Amino acid sequence: METTSRVGARTVAPGMSGAESGSGGAAPEDGSEGVPARRRAADGYLRASFPWYGLDAAFTGPRWLMQVGTGADGTVEHGATGHGDEPSVKVETGTEERERFAVVVTVASNPVRRSGDGTGVLEATSVSSAAWLAGSGLLSFTWPSQLDHSLRDDWLDQQTETAWELADDLEGPAWSRLSLPVDGVPMPFHYRETEFGWVLAGATPGGMPLGAYGRGLSAYGLGFAVIEDIRTYA
Repeated sequence: METTSRVGARTVAPGMSGAESGSGGAAPEDGSEGVPARRRAADGYLRASFPWYGLDAAFTGPRWLMQVGTGADGTVEHGATGHGDEPSVKVETGTEERERFAVVVTVASNPVRRSGDGTGVLEATSVSSAAWLAGSGLLSFTWPSQLDHSLRDDWLDQQTETAWELADDLEGPAWSRLSLPVDGVPMPFHYRETEFGWVLAGATPGGMPLGAYGRGLSAYGLGFAVIEDIRTYA
């Protein structure tokens, strides 16, 4: 799972540029300044050239948008959709028991291609890409209550490196296998549990990488399906 650089590993997935929309900071440059954030978020998803996935109709709880990841040229490369309670960073013991959520990560199927600056080649997206995005996504809502705030960056760097290594070794002992339906078709997934939640990585019947992470909801009972209208999540 080689990439052109490990710099910025906290946000850059294998085969991904790492740029994200909806991440705050400067005002949007696409003329959307003044447009409600939820509307801008939906617009980002609508720019994708691939279908988005979420939990299937068996899940009847709340659904919500998160954010999309884009390449250097603005092309949407991946994104996530949320289900259940909108999670907050775990800062107190017991927070994770109050939150029941599952996030589905859809990754575009991309062949090997040039990096945005033209200086290297990015690896094709794969199930490992989905595993990395799901693992790092779970970390973004995790903060061990015994840690001092000043130590969180060190902890996050260490855990992010571990998530990267685990995504690169899907056949290793940290992962088990389970079969879950995707568009009604049983598909194999890699699965691992942590003290902060669980992570899944697999693919759609068409071969598009698909990941998921969550807490409070059992991964074993989930099913995935293409989202007919992403605006229903906004």
